[in-house]
Amino acid sequence: MKVLRIRALRGPNLWSQHTSIEATVFCSGSENSIDTIPGFEARLRERFPEISLLQPAGHHEAVTMAHVLEFATLGLQVQAGCPVTFSRTVQTPEANTYRVIVGYSEEKVGLLAFELAQALCTSAIDDSAFDLSDALHRLRELNEDIRLGPSTGAIVQAAVARGIPFRRLTEGSLVQFGWGSKQRRIQASESDRTSAVAESIVQDKELTKTLLHAAGIPVPLGREVHDVEDAWLAACEIGVPVVIKPLDSNQGKGVTVNLVTAEQVKAAYMIAAEISDNVLVERYIPGHDYRMLVVGNKLVAAARREPPQVIGDGVQSIYELVEQINRDPMRGEGHVTSLTKIHLDEISIAHLAAQGLTAESIPVKGMRVVLRKNANLSTGGTATDVTDDVHPELAARVIAAAKVVGLDICGVDVVCDNVMSSLEDQGGGVIEVNAAPGLRMHLQPSYGKGRAVGEAIIDYMFPQGENARIPVIAVTGTNGKTTTTRLIANVLQRDQKRVGVTCTDGVYVDEQCMDTGDCSGPKSARNILFHPDVDAAILETARGGLLREGLGFDRCDVAVVTNIGMGDHLGMAYINTAEELAVVKRIVVQNVAPKTGYAVLNAADPLVASMAEHCPGSVIFFAQDRHHPVLAMHRAQHKRVIYMESSCIVAASETVEYRIPLNEIPLTKNGSINFQIENVMAAIGAGWALGLEWAVIHDGVASFVSNTQTAPGRFNLFNYRNATLIADYGHNPDAIQALVSAIDNIPSKKRSVVISAAGDRRDEDIRQQTRILGDAFDEVVLYQDQCQRGRADGEVLSLLREGLGNAKRTQKVSEIVGEAIAIDAALSNLQDGELCLILVDQVEQSLGQINNRIALG
Repeated sequence: MKVLRIRALRGPNLWSQHTSIEATVFCSGSENSIDTIPGFEARLRERFPEISLLQPAGHHEAVTMAHVLEFATLGLQVQAGCPVTFSRTVQTPEANTYRVIVGYSEEKVGLLAFELAQALCTSAIDDSAFDLSDALHRLRELNEDIRLGPSTGAIVQAAVARGIPFRRLTEGSLVQFGWGSKQRRIQASESDRTSAVAESIVQDKELTKTLLHAAGIPVPLGREVHDVEDAWLAACEIGVPVVIKPLDSNQGKGVTVNLVTAEQVKAAYMIAAEISDNVLVERYIPGHDYRMLVVGNKLVAAARREPPQVIGDGVQSIYELVEQINRDPMRGEGHVTSLTKIHLDEISIAHLAAQGLTAESIPVKGMRVVLRKNANLSTGGTATDVTDDVHPELAARVIAAAKVVGLDICGVDVVCDNVMSSLEDQGGGVIEVNAAPGLRMHLQPSYGKGRAVGEAIIDYMFPQGENARIPVIAVTGTNGKTTTTRLIANVLQRDQKRVGVTCTDGVYVDEQCMDTGDCSGPKSARNILFHPDVDAAILETARGGLLREGLGFDRCDVAVVTNIGMGDHLGMAYINTAEELAVVKRIVVQNVAPKTGYAVLNAADPLVASMAEHCPGSVIFFAQDRHHPVLAMHRAQHKRVIYMESSCIVAASETVEYRIPLNEIPLTKNGSINFQIENVMAAIGAGWALGLEWAVIHDGVASFVSNTQTAPGRFNLFNYRNATLIADYGHNPDAIQALVSAIDNIPSKKRSVVISAAGDRRDEDIRQQTRILGDAFDEVVLYQDQCQRGRADGEVLSLLREGLGNAKRTQKVSEIVGEAIAIDAALSNLQDGELCLILVDQVEQSLGQINNRIALG
């Protein structure tokens, strides 16, 4: 078995809406049926007993090594605790070659699982060792390391439940919610509106206490100390018992409480000084330790925290009792589980010593042994939800504390006997305010019910009913994508939107170019959706990116499919027919927003029209012929259609009929360019789907002028020496046929064309281009461009000449090496009243050359 290629599909793709690993695998000989490998399945199950059935009941097809790889990759992730369910194996048109697709929740985990699955298969073939325990440990460790923690994860889950899109910006806990101008970000449980100044304030515990005291909020008195002796002096001034803590620590690190003797104070000072150069001594307030979570102006959760402790059984030592507790599957390292394992560290040992105990002591049955004085979950403590019991006055004090320091989301630590009365009535106080509070004690308390704190944070960040999405229009098809994309952008600009555009010419935000080159893939789409100044995104979506990585978004509001025709780029990536290409392009239609979204489809193209049944939203059909059966049926059902009538483009539904005369749409040249009429229809459909005013749509298509700036290489018309010059990027038979149809409406004494072809097209597709041109042009100039894309020198020219073998009109054929030289040659011979079509490859350079030539006369 040989893996030919592996890629990560990061968005909705050809196979599913799941993120997936896709591998192309070659199986040789007996690997095409594992039944022919003696003892293979038995050896496989010895090494991985939990692998699922390789052959579903009632099926008798051969199980290949590719299928085994699929089930092993999925099974390893499942056993490692990853929530994945999707997998599939598909045979390619090439013999013995398969595509294995397996879902993943974390990309790196999915890739590692695939690697380990390969090793498992090899070990079962060779009858060599495979350490399943180690493999699962590696997967679990990697997954725990890179997946979102419980706090950030809860916020993300709440966003997903509300339909708010999200994307991790780093492998840490920095997450973006929403798109474009509606985006917000969080870092762990901090929002992008958490003030850096406020965060700095709460890191200084003495300053925090001073501000709270000034606002009338009960706090323990205390001061900063500089050495061991000063610590004891401060304790005497305040009155024991006291608490000693680092001035700027978190998670309870270095905090020691209820200190009464000089020895205890001095020992606690040394512990705190290891954490920070600044140490605080303050009055110890007896009572329980409570954590209050404030979000915005609301107290959304409260929990009583208990320090880590064991209960004696008269048999086991404290060390053994701790080990027993740590075997609880709910306890893990760090913050990945609801509870943290207890460690008998230096602080715990010192606290035991203060009680006259050691780790080897055996407490009597029923004896409660507290292992440390602080109750942080990060050191093994537990939490009990008390949200419903919090007294209104206590809640008001806690909310006020958050306001005083300036935090929008924070954890306020309170010590008091109970939460059912005010702090003043029971001598309690606020002992600390924390930025980026941990949420797991509220999500999964040890006792009591969990609280929807992730939802509270999302509701604070986004008003109810707001999904933080900007309009997204995805445009795909064989031809016309870029022009349609640019035209839709012009319409939306007339609606006062700051528009983000990705297309084969580059990336544009509010008409400013941000990137150049072919930017019709998912990476460019994501970049546009990241941009904070984008109010609407129009994303040209090409087949290459769809196959390589999937969509750059989870769903779109409008999917526009211009055409499929005879297709393009056939013979690549196992896409060999127009029907197979349509399945790829259909991905954008399948991921239209349910109920509210629209697909705008070319009814005159059967492969495009058939996509309607795959759309989870509504459909707008367009076609020039108002009597086209697909269009007529749709209109009979009182659904939206766009067609031509009386030199107007008509948009009609049960309640609307709006007309735009063709002579008011410059792109169509008074209706003489049929393919541009279709592009305009598609753009009108997109605006209609978005609910734009008709005056805005009309203005958008009426104000769009196709030139080298707005649509470079898309039927750019020039006048050169009183001859008609047309530059276009047409590079497939459908595009060539559309150009010929448009040129038929332009009078000329003589027609010439300059053409090359991309070497990565099929031989037949290259020949077909010149077959069409040979019946429409008097002279053909063939040129060999810079990149032959795998072809030998002269091979493309030979195929193009073959296509001219039975030309009905062409009288003269010449061959030139170099696009610029070919253009110069054609222009030099161009006479008054003639027409020349230049099919450009290097668009920017060739248009610059043409403009320079025209300027020189």
